Amino acid sequence: MNNDVLVICSDRFEQHIAPAGHPERPERASVMARVADRWSASGGRLTEPSPASTEALCRVHSAAYVEALMATVGQNVRLDPDTYASPDSESVARLAAGAAVAAVDHVLENNSVACAFVRPPGHHAEAKRAMGFCLYNNVAVAAADALDRGLDRVAIVDYDVHHGNGTQWIFYDDPRVLYVSTHQYPFYPGTGSAEEVGMGKGRGFTVNIPLEAGATDADLDLVFRRAVVPILTAFDADVVLLSAGFDAHFNDPLGGMRVSTSGFGTLTRRLREVARQCSRGRMAIVTEGGYDLQALEECLEMTLSVSSEDTPLTEAAIAGDTPAGDASLSVVIPALRSFWPTL
Repeated sequence: MNNDVLVICSDRFEQHIAPAGHPERPERASVMARVADRWSASGGRLTEPSPASTEALCRVHSAAYVEALMATVGQNVRLDPDTYASPDSESVARLAAGAAVAAVDHVLENNSVACAFVRPPGHHAEAKRAMGFCLYNNVAVAAADALDRGLDRVAIVDYDVHHGNGTQWIFYDDPRVLYVSTHQYPFYPGTGSAEEVGMGKGRGFTVNIPLEAGATDADLDLVFRRAVVPILTAFDADVVLLSAGFDAHFNDPLGGMRVSTSGFGTLTRRLREVARQCSRGRMAIVTEGGYDLQALEECLEMTLSVSSEDTPLTEAAIAGDTPAGDASLSVVIPALRSFWPTL
């Protein structure tokens, strides 16, 4: 076991409650806590998070939005058609953002890997609104904290089945943050076309890799090898952040993709190797979606296994036909080649 790897988790993540039958249910936090406890029992490092400060939240969210969420404390509030706050949700969401910040702090100080097992997820939360089960944008708060600490280049990779619209828009004009997303398209929330590449000084630093429903391990691995890894390598980030949503799993009830647990392992391993080569091994992993409990548990265990592996990490290409990957690259590469000539 790599004793530099830190897991950040809390039983309090169960205290964010949505209506009965909602996919973003407390049982997800129970799975996270169970995996974290096994990690600790086997000798791994585990810590409780501290809440993100209002100052940290306001680096990516408007002050008015943070105040509005704070006003939900003690109440049950519907924030958007599928996003809810219960009496403790604001403090739990603040704790999730704090866990993401703690993960980045750990990897910067130890040149290692940290895993923040959190809920609610964050990547749909925009600067001024909750959306898609998300209240605060955990990974964006962590990335902004890294920039505030003086880093020049932060890479965020998001392999959730849904496009992380919130993360994209928060950094859309910021060349210091590279946002790379693989996602089912067209699908919720409707954003994430290959032509969305950033604006102003941030043009080229938003990389969207839309994939058809039914995309498999081989499809995802192809676009990682042909686009994600080359762009990350060229960007040469100071730290790599992973929005680790596991709802592209073939058992997930919300998505239509066909990724396996071992497929996620290959993608995570490729990112870890990029972090080793370009970022002194610094990689912070923050959970997003994943709504089949068994698949979620397997993928969290896989994440810890890959995080603990010795480097360098070599991985053969995943065999199989790649129609979805080929179709995606046929639009992604033309949209990005002027920004990333190595494609």
